[in-house]
Amino acid sequence: MAGPAALLKSLEHQAGALHTLRAVWGGREGAAAPHPPHSPLQPSQAQTGSAGRPGPAQHSPGGEMEVARLGQVWELEEERKAQGKSREEEEESGDLTPLGPGEPRPQRLSQPRLVRPETLQQMALRSKLSRVVDATSRLVEVEQILLLPLIQQHPFPLHPKDSIEFRNICSHMALQREGQQFEKDLHDAQQCLKTIIEKLICSLAVFPSESYIPVRSALRQILQNLLAM
Repeated sequence: MAGPAALLKSLEHQAGALHTLRAVWGGREGAAAPHPPHSPLQPSQAQTGSAGRPGPAQHSPGGEMEVARLGQVWELEEERKAQGKSREEEEESGDLTPLGPGEPRPQRLSQPRLVRPETLQQMALRSKLSRVVDATSRLVEVEQILLLPLIQQHPFPLHPKDSIEFRNICSHMALQREGQQFEKDLHDAQQCLKTIIEKLICSLAVFPSESYIPVRSALRQILQNLLAM
């Protein structure tokens, strides 16, 4: 393929890969959030209610009285547990001062949440992923703004198969998230993106026109940032 049609096809797949990469980046950055994801209620939980209170029983003679009695027992048991827990917290904190009638109980200061530091390997992966996302974004921008108008005037051979492969690698990487396969996919994505940029630079090198100089310079800068350690 040659000309704008080939470039537009490549841009389509690169934009799809960029969307996937941003989702992967956002997912990894949000993985350290303190709140766990909400999980749907299991059938057993749905039957017992959100607070563990027994659900509605089958109607039988005397069943309503039995349910009411069980409810009262459950409430008394919960109140006893709450009082015992509050007493234990006071003992742990060293605050055993009795409170007067109607005196509000002081709030305990929440302990800071410990955050596990990143390992060197995790930092390296995050840095590489960031560079791949940034390089893909800048490549799409350069192709849209600088290269597309020029290729309409001077078409040259361009094959979108590398961009298709790049998108497929990113889609596969999004399913991994962690582990050796994720690292391999990230490495393959970086190398595939490197190949795309290098082929564009080589294709533009045969044109003596000065109009291609800004495009080549921009592509070289993207490649340099992508491979930076």
